[in-house]
Amino acid sequence: MTPPLSLYVHIPWCVRKCPYCDFNSHEGRGTLPFEEYVAALIRDLEQDLPLVWGRVVHSVFFGGGTPSLMPPEFIDSFLQQASARMRFAPDCEITMETNPGTAEHGRFEHYLAAGVNRLSFGVQSFDDAVLAKLGRIHGSQEARNAVRMAQDAGFSNINLDLMYALPDQTLDMALFDVASAVELSPTHISHYQLTMEPNTVFFAKPPSGLPDDDSSWDIQVECQKALASAGYLQYETSAYARDGKRCEHNLNYWRYGDYLGIGAGAHGKITMGATQEIIRRWKVKHPRTFMETAGTIPCIGGDDVIEPSRRPFEFMMNALRLNDGFGLNMFELRTGLSRDVIMPQLNEALAKGFISLTDNEWVKPTDLGRQFTNDVMTLFL
Repeated sequence: MTPPLSLYVHIPWCVRKCPYCDFNSHEGRGTLPFEEYVAALIRDLEQDLPLVWGRVVHSVFFGGGTPSLMPPEFIDSFLQQASARMRFAPDCEITMETNPGTAEHGRFEHYLAAGVNRLSFGVQSFDDAVLAKLGRIHGSQEARNAVRMAQDAGFSNINLDLMYALPDQTLDMALFDVASAVELSPTHISHYQLTMEPNTVFFAKPPSGLPDDDSSWDIQVECQKALASAGYLQYETSAYARDGKRCEHNLNYWRYGDYLGIGAGAHGKITMGATQEIIRRWKVKHPRTFMETAGTIPCIGGDDVIEPSRRPFEFMMNALRLNDGFGLNMFELRTGLSRDVIMPQLNEALAKGFISLTDNEWVKPTDLGRQFTNDVMTLFL
């Protein structure tokens, strides 16, 4: 039995590269070749279709970069062509990442008409001084205006991204960010810690004034309380949602589902139905190289077969992020392995108080386990 399938579409351009960003993003200069890029996306999709013949797509996610740089007519063109080649579920969740600094009146209505039914705004903070330190192109009022424009246009499913442990950020500042986000009544809030990722400006030259570990922990705990009191329930390490509004696309990742990745630098994970072989495939990163090679073998940056010995760690790295945990039957279905291969590690985690194991069937991280997620995961290396 193959897992649920999602489609990830990478739009690689942005207005300006943020110093903390390690995603495949390229500063756009001049007129961007959106029509050419959509044609390349379709060629890329057609080349990968044999991997997923007959399977239903349950979610689509436009990530980047800044997908909202792409005019609605090109999003519409892609979705029409993609849905003519793949079976989209009737309730397919279609998310587009949006930078508040690229929002314009009128565009949201057209994105909605094109089929996008969920927006994810990269707000990060409502403090203008902090936003400047993060290299963001928008201000706090622009973020508020953009969200309200989207709501006025008819979007009812909206996520706001917030970061914490930011340069010179205090607990009160972090709580102000949460309160400002809640005031806009999004259906979902992602709240995650700023990290210094390799190959970023911040990794080479970290900003001054970063909170220490104890301060960062206090911020996390108090913000979690504030989100919960406002009706946003934590269901994953950094994800909070109102009832019924969890992100289905990300849930599929965390449940070790399958996803086809198309576009410059996109990554995918596919389970082959007949053999249950699991492969990861990624595409070349540079937009120009991608457009010139899409639909041909040179566009494929690589294929990696996930051997059975690696699957327990890969599964746990995702599933242990979920507050609700997972069933051992899901482990077996998604990895093709017997639960027996992970029982020694689960028993060790149980003895250390990291997990609970209900009816010898359902694994759930405890509060202690959520504090020491990395320690739990290393048991499965």
